Amino acid sequence: MKRNQKKMSKKRPTLCRGIFMAMALCCSSLSVSAQKWEHLADTPQMGWSTWNKFQGDISEEIIKGIADAMVETGLRDAGYTYINIDDCWHGERDAEGFIQEDPKKFPNGMKSVADYLHSKGLKLGIYSDAGSATCAGMPGSLGHEYQDAIQYARWGVDYLKYDWCNTTNVNPQGAYQLMSDALRSAGRPIFFSMCEWGSSKPWKWAREVGHSWRTTPDIWCNFDSLRVFPAGYSQFGVMQCIQYNDTLRRYAGRGYWNDPDMLEVGNGMTENEDRAHFTMWCMMASPLILGNDLRNMSEATRNIIMNKEMIAIDQDTLGIQGFHYTDRGGLQFWFKPLAGGNWAFTILNPTRQDISFTINWQDFNLTDSEVSGRATLFNTQVYKVYNLWTHKLEGKTSTKNKVERKLTIKSRDVVSYLLSITK
Repeated sequence: MKRNQKKMSKKRPTLCRGIFMAMALCCSSLSVSAQKWEHLADTPQMGWSTWNKFQGDISEEIIKGIADAMVETGLRDAGYTYINIDDCWHGERDAEGFIQEDPKKFPNGMKSVADYLHSKGLKLGIYSDAGSATCAGMPGSLGHEYQDAIQYARWGVDYLKYDWCNTTNVNPQGAYQLMSDALRSAGRPIFFSMCEWGSSKPWKWAREVGHSWRTTPDIWCNFDSLRVFPAGYSQFGVMQCIQYNDTLRRYAGRGYWNDPDMLEVGNGMTENEDRAHFTMWCMMASPLILGNDLRNMSEATRNIIMNKEMIAIDQDTLGIQGFHYTDRGGLQFWFKPLAGGNWAFTILNPTRQDISFTINWQDFNLTDSEVSGRATLFNTQVYKVYNLWTHKLEGKTSTKNKVERKLTIKSRDVVSYLLSITK
């Protein structure tokens, strides 16, 4: 994330002493099996983050309240397991250089927060930055990578989001590899979410470094507009994030995912826009990191983020990002290959008008030559057509060249189907 805020001045200990101590503490963990990091990202990560709703106004009380809500609403059982504390949790570094939590925001300590989450079957995520300071001016990890990794492991952290502010003259590949090595040597399996905004094209080099990487600038709660700041950077609306992420599907797969940023569902867009936003993140096999106040949400928001059948599209074990096949009459047509020979099919209407469309499945005989090699074969294969938002079976496809279904796709909304092979 990029925030134009005044940096806080911090008195820091000698880096050499802190790094030496950290390396010494890590020595006993260097032989930890790489298997501990395997299978952390077989499917895109799911959870919740503080930033979109609370930004820096966070506390131990809020985190525990969100954890309670995640369990009570059924979100945990639907797959949302990470609770990620973003920027502004930091206190000072101690005399040896180890980072501490803000004692006013987290009076019982971060370890206590982790223990509380773990007791509820949830996982703790935390935030740092590859630069000298975070985007909000808190202490960054530059020069303290191994110390910070050790501290996170001591606390019981399960997830690290690693940002890219205040990194003048820092090499991104080197910086992210260094923190990756530090996390592994600390001995605790920690999901590594790289938040470098796609500036150095991490999808080309980060597969063995992290579990996911940001492909876009920060999102904001808007469907299709840029938000431009005087400092010269922008935030993306939902459609801009989709456009950037769409071209990168060949780089994603089981264990490493393109990340078009966190979800804004429930934060102020219309129900149609929220449904389209959530659907497209699922179609793109994106991380599903919620950003609304789970303790106080509408039934419409709950129904969107709790749509287990849509979540299953995102979490499909084949692990292939969907693709934007074609545009017709203002509509976008998307396909996603699924395990078992099935497909997800979504019609997205990004316009401000409702649009009618008549489906002829023979218009969509296609082959995913870029990634899966799979073909739809509507001319020879019959699929059951299941609507993922009405939760109703709508018949079957036909191998004949005929008009089959007339639809109206509402403005800034979707129609989305699971197409499953008939035996």
